[in-house]
Amino acid sequence: MYKIDFNNPIHIHFIGIGGISMSGLAKILLSKGFTVSGSDAHSSALTDELIGDGCIVSVPQSAGNITNDIDLVVYTAAIHPDNPEFKAAKEAGLPMLTRAELLGQIMTIYKNAINIAGTHGKTTTTSMVSEILLAASMDPTISVGGILNSIGGNTRVGGDKYFVAEACEYTNSFLSFNPTMNIILNVKEDHLDFFKDIDDIRHSFKLFTEKLPSDGTLIINTDIDNYEYFYQDTDCEVITFGSDPAKSMYSASDISYDELGRCTYSLLINGQKADTITLGVPGLHNVYNSLAAIAAARKLSVDMEHIKTGLSNFKGTNRRFEKKGTFNGVTVIDDYAHHPDEIRATLGSAAHYPHNHIWVVFQPHTYSRTKLLFNEFADALSHADKVVLAKIYAARETDTLGISSADLCEKIQSLGKECIYIDNFEDIEKYLLKNCINGDLLITMGAGDVYKIGEDLLK
Repeated sequence: MYKIDFNNPIHIHFIGIGGISMSGLAKILLSKGFTVSGSDAHSSALTDELIGDGCIVSVPQSAGNITNDIDLVVYTAAIHPDNPEFKAAKEAGLPMLTRAELLGQIMTIYKNAINIAGTHGKTTTTSMVSEILLAASMDPTISVGGILNSIGGNTRVGGDKYFVAEACEYTNSFLSFNPTMNIILNVKEDHLDFFKDIDDIRHSFKLFTEKLPSDGTLIINTDIDNYEYFYQDTDCEVITFGSDPAKSMYSASDISYDELGRCTYSLLINGQKADTITLGVPGLHNVYNSLAAIAAARKLSVDMEHIKTGLSNFKGTNRRFEKKGTFNGVTVIDDYAHHPDEIRATLGSAAHYPHNHIWVVFQPHTYSRTKLLFNEFADALSHADKVVLAKIYAARETDTLGISSADLCEKIQSLGKECIYIDNFEDIEKYLLKNCINGDLLITMGAGDVYKIGEDLLK
């Protein structure tokens, strides 16, 4: 693999620079004195921002963008071998790195590389850790998979002491990283278009843990089945958190909710009350996300007052129980949930939020996930009062695998829940305008473009 010498900046070209992660890495390299160019299929606010920072951005992608002065090419997993720039770079014999490989190399220049992993909760917990370090004036460099308002985007370029990064398991990306601290929030079935089964997923998380050096730290949730498996062959420090105070160094008790579903709880350290924590985001699941963030911050010697300030300052990222507005007295929330556990967590938050009826407009994400977790999706969605299903968002897939939202609709109806399948956004919006009433809570939910429905209704 090509190794970057960060003391000798070169010209790096990004194929797919408009992606939220790629654009962030480009900004970090620009701050280190590198010449950065890139391309994407379309212009966007992110590409415009990069141009303003001094990056050369080409739209659309073409072989001509691979010029003689380029020293290294970086590409995302979404780029196929028939991409014109990928082909041109290969033919020119240029060194090439994946996005994950580049991110892993960037981590090596930071004293502390904190990686947050898990099937879900990564973006929120990465943001919580970031807010705590910001509150403590520790000048972190941040790479998060969502828009964090306090840093005005998904990336913050700070000092060289702390790098906080969201670590995704899909295609084993996180196995290219070089962490000093790993947080594992949960390990569940997902991305089954890549992984064979849950054992395959667990094996990848074990390999991720084994990336830690002997003086590194693993922070892990004791609610994960056989959590000891992940670190049994390592000699790193292990810090635990979870729902059971008997086996968790960090846990919570006396959990209460305010009028918007935000939690206050007693922080227990080794079973003893240490402090009272109040969160700025709703949902019981965020209590456990915050325990992981607290454990990381305390390991990094952050005092409790800054930890509490950071957690209360965190009001959420975009597409995570994000209030978009109201129409006709109906509150519109948007949420990225696309896994059954995430749906349950979001609906658990909604239960403590002011509402008459809870409506969910759910857009399943990928045929493979829908097929393999079919019964779990039906069960999770049945906790809403009324469910509207949109077409499955294919994303990277082309084979329908013989599954559709109509099948999921029938299953939810068989559980005694009110559910309807409507195959286009325009008709969904008409249906909601006709049927949602003053005081209802409407959640647009999914990892695709379902958020457009709520935005159209608010117009």
